[in-house]
Amino acid sequence: MPTLPASLPVLTVMAVTPLAGALLLWLVPPLRRLHARAMGLVFSLAVLALGLWALSAFDLAQASTVQLTDTHSWIPAIGASWALGVNGLGLSMVLLGAFVTPLVLLASWGEVPADRQGLFTGLVLTLEFFVVVIFSARDLLLFYLCFEAMLIPVYFLIGCFGGRNRQRAALKFLLYSLAGGLIMLIGVIAVSLHSAKNGVPSFLIDSVAANLHVSTSAGHWIFLTFFIAFAIKAPLVPVHTWLPDTAEQATPGTSVLLIGILDKIGTFGMITLVLPIFPEASRWAAPVILVLAVVSIIYGGLAAIAQDNLYRLISYTSVSHFGFMVLGIFIGNQVAANGAMVYMVAHGLSIAGLYLVTGFMARRTGTVAISELGGIARVMPLVAGTFLVSGLASIALPGLSGFVPEWMVLTGTFSVSLALGGAAVVGVVIAAVYMLLPYQRVFTGAPAPERVGSPDLDGRERLVVVPIIAAMLALGLAPGVLTSAFDDVARQVALTVTSSSQAEASARGAGDSPDAGGATDAPAASTATEGNTK
Repeated sequence: MPTLPASLPVLTVMAVTPLAGALLLWLVPPLRRLHARAMGLVFSLAVLALGLWALSAFDLAQASTVQLTDTHSWIPAIGASWALGVNGLGLSMVLLGAFVTPLVLLASWGEVPADRQGLFTGLVLTLEFFVVVIFSARDLLLFYLCFEAMLIPVYFLIGCFGGRNRQRAALKFLLYSLAGGLIMLIGVIAVSLHSAKNGVPSFLIDSVAANLHVSTSAGHWIFLTFFIAFAIKAPLVPVHTWLPDTAEQATPGTSVLLIGILDKIGTFGMITLVLPIFPEASRWAAPVILVLAVVSIIYGGLAAIAQDNLYRLISYTSVSHFGFMVLGIFIGNQVAANGAMVYMVAHGLSIAGLYLVTGFMARRTGTVAISELGGIARVMPLVAGTFLVSGLASIALPGLSGFVPEWMVLTGTFSVSLALGGAAVVGVVIAAVYMLLPYQRVFTGAPAPERVGSPDLDGRERLVVVPIIAAMLALGLAPGVLTSAFDDVARQVALTVTSSSQAEASARGAGDSPDAGGATDAPAASTATEGNTK
């Protein structure tokens, strides 16, 4: 497939910049001791600026096309390449990571001791390097290596800076993630061997998708190796149990990066790798995956209601939200698939607001136990307001970031299956309970005497939450930029999951939808993520 490289390797520069910052902090002790906070902000804001540069060079009219490509041979003997490039979905996730990272670093000034800020900042910048590479990787081996290597900075962020049981939580996270990665490694090797039989050895995703010809049973087994790894990462029930323990012990900033950004690798991998490489196996497994998605929606919501720890509560809400995303991906409807991709962005914003403001409150009260809190709105009105706005965005209040994607997923699901749509609506009702009931218990009523006089958000903390709230409002009021950018990719997702006739009907229905942006008139992408590579 012909490619047109970017005039400048903006994605490569964007990836290398935070890594260079991390190396400087670790190799130059005076910088680490005296200027870690400033260095972290400078390099993370530089990545954001490069992301905006990439956005300005990206042709939104061809958002399903892979653009800004930068490809270099890496290991010729096995066909591995340093290959980066993004379509609308990949660029959105890269920009989300670039937007959230400086806010996490700024918020960490109050939660990480100054003498350990250098280590924390270096780990976060290293993680940002992996975020950029994973969401723009066009080479399967490059994707896999970064998929595994990113566990190292996350493990140390949890194990070195978390709560009392941080080491146990870090180990549980590592074991689950390594198990998924090792299973996926079997699939990567199998894909490479089978692809090499049909042409020149190559790990390029385009080449793998075009040259992988295996028996139906072999395709199913290889598909499962990828899907299990991504289901753990997402996470889906029943492989979700690492998430609540990790979120309870990790710092709020680490949880934002892990759940708001890195866990989207699971759903992103389903769209970018699983569907284009294993279309037949995806159709074969879709009914079971849809059941798991609905179980995740309902179970995650019910489990959230039962929590007394706010960090665990928010983590279980994420299990429910990832159920909506996976439901939209595998239901076989263009509108639902589009909603799932917008959901990936919207969830990252609401999670950032919830975790960071809960962390701000915890530093003032010394607890995140719902049973020990009450009346916080009277002494910390800005904390209460930020939590409420973020929570309402999380449960899809109209006008905020979560409404349009959830509505699209539900609409698309109902057009395919009334039973699955009805079950998902139960999750919407549960969501109102798991968010509004804790808000009532934590923020309303009379505060305890020891809470009276507690300070509200200071200037630095307001600087953290204002951009997040602004982004939630912007996405809620003007979602068309993302829905139009994702539309052609969503069409191909629906075509891959369903039979041709069903998908064509889905596409016609999407064309009648105001959120589809006239997608039926646009050319269909040739794979779930590439289209015609630019």
